[in-house]
Amino acid sequence: MSAYLKKPEEEEGDPTSQANFLQIASEHIDFDWTIDFNAKLISGSATHTFVVKEDDVKEVIVDTQALDLGKIEVEGQDVDYTVDPKHPVMGSALHIPLPAGLKSGSKVTATIHYKTTKDCTALQFLAKEQTQGKTFPFLFSQCQPIYARSLAPLQDSPSVKTTYTAKVASILPALLSAIRVSPPSTGPAHDGKVIGKDVVTYTYKQPIPIPSYLIAIAAGNLRYKAFPKVEGKDWTSGIWAEPELIDAAYWEFEADTTRFLATEETIVPPYRFGVYDLLVLPPSFPYGGMENACISFLTPTLLAGDRTLVDVVVHELTHSWFGNGVTQAHSGHFWLNEGFTTYMERVLQKVLHSEAERGFSFLIGYKGLQDDLKLHQNQPKYQRLVIEFEKGEDPDDAYSRVPYDKGANFLLYLERLLGGLDIFLPYITDYVNTFMGKSITTWQWKDHLYGYFKKNGGDTKIKLLDSVDWNAWFFGEGLELPVKIEYDTTLAKQAYALAERWDAARSTSDLSEFKESDVESFNSNQQIVFLERLEGNYDALPSSHIDHLGELYHVSNTPNAEIRLRFYELALKDSPSDAAKRFAPVAAKWVVGDDGTGILKGRMKFCRPIFRAVNRVDKVLAVSTYKSAKESFHPIAQRMIEKDLGLA
Repeated sequence: MSAYLKKPEEEEGDPTSQANFLQIASEHIDFDWTIDFNAKLISGSATHTFVVKEDDVKEVIVDTQALDLGKIEVEGQDVDYTVDPKHPVMGSALHIPLPAGLKSGSKVTATIHYKTTKDCTALQFLAKEQTQGKTFPFLFSQCQPIYARSLAPLQDSPSVKTTYTAKVASILPALLSAIRVSPPSTGPAHDGKVIGKDVVTYTYKQPIPIPSYLIAIAAGNLRYKAFPKVEGKDWTSGIWAEPELIDAAYWEFEADTTRFLATEETIVPPYRFGVYDLLVLPPSFPYGGMENACISFLTPTLLAGDRTLVDVVVHELTHSWFGNGVTQAHSGHFWLNEGFTTYMERVLQKVLHSEAERGFSFLIGYKGLQDDLKLHQNQPKYQRLVIEFEKGEDPDDAYSRVPYDKGANFLLYLERLLGGLDIFLPYITDYVNTFMGKSITTWQWKDHLYGYFKKNGGDTKIKLLDSVDWNAWFFGEGLELPVKIEYDTTLAKQAYALAERWDAARSTSDLSEFKESDVESFNSNQQIVFLERLEGNYDALPSSHIDHLGELYHVSNTPNAEIRLRFYELALKDSPSDAAKRFAPVAAKWVVGDDGTGILKGRMKFCRPIFRAVNRVDKVLAVSTYKSAKESFHPIAQRMIEKDLGLA
């Protein structure tokens, strides 16, 4: 394949946005917001500074979804605007007329007054009962991939990057994906005023241009603890959580967060955002983490009490370069965000730990990739690394491990092909320096890859790149990678051996050979691999063996959600079995928090596979359990679970 081959048609625009950002694009937004916890809405205004890209553009089109729009002013003058009928995925395009005769390069401001509504997908307002402290309500946002348009009227595409400022009036401490201006994070909570009663105006600034999906807000009874300053670093770091969790959260993440970030800076250019904070959210948060600028939102399921799950932070902070810095042009190139981040996260595993740890992470990821490739067998387009979305197609329908792990494996393959990390990491640095602050396509990435290695390796490296089956990697479907990739299995060998022993014992009722000590030396990832190996590589175990294994190794009642998920997937594998019928109600109660803990498993990594597995055993149970807890799940999780259960 030719080194500089492009797609036949030039790629422009964004299939999930109706905005005309190729003609006129927002470069800065001033938000003025008031949070109303009783009405469950945010009201106020968004003032855009637009830069004209095309002479005589007559209107600016912005994305909206489920917003209650008020008056709109352009350059301080009220204007009449129009709103298109609602598209089920993209929402309603808002058309704002502009002054005549605008020239490319000129700027124009528009202030849009509005309120969010109950149908705002980006926001979840939680009742006080859904929080840890059960005293105050809570609010948090999730704008990725295309939900920022339900939080504010804006050009909701990763191709548009803006700076922003915000003033937020709230009776509870408010956090944004930006640098706090006032009151100071390190001062008294809520500026010393009465939490839940007195209104405090929080001001923020985000001086680095970011895509709209990184605009984020959270508000609740939150406390802050700063991590120790790292000598020689200009950035600061700390953690936010409810007061009931702040000490446990600080302990879980204090030892590693700044170490991770400082180590990453030895591999890639310096961190640009000034602040790197963590926020532990209530359990309905639908993801493991979200890399919002300046502050990563985290699921409370990471609070394992033994620091075994903190590596999620490596992934989220790595997005500061891959995603938040160099950004996908739109969701069809999502792998540029997630594949690069997952690959670099695993490079960091090698630097922080060992090559064996890196290989182990690839091994665990490959199982998740296989599961999701199977899940999309009836929609093979979603098995591709690069997805050509139709206009208005929902990118959440394609959400899976594919861009993460197929992308990371692709980069690992290229690393090995081109000569190893010593050759590949300088390329990564050049890639970041070349595209930092820009939004790019896969084709721009590939052109740069060829250009870099032409300059740094000549014809030898170009011949290697020409040997790559680019179409198979970009557009290949099916359950296999285009190239079989070997991983370091050092840390997996004991787990594999134990799984093999259990498989060999399936025909005997005497299980005395198995001891609690079998897994005493295993870390949590080795326990996960053991359970995944049993579930994925062998026929279902007899029900009596499932019972004994769960009890003997304490995996049927472990507080570690990652391990518990894998045990339930093993137990529910053979849907008609006694074990499946026995554990389906237990798993259903666990996922909705009706197991005595009161803790919902709102993270889609847990709730979706559990509901799917229970559904295969007992559809009535799965549906009734979900419906009983539906309002506790995030709107994004609700949509996906309902599709999984055939309710949508």
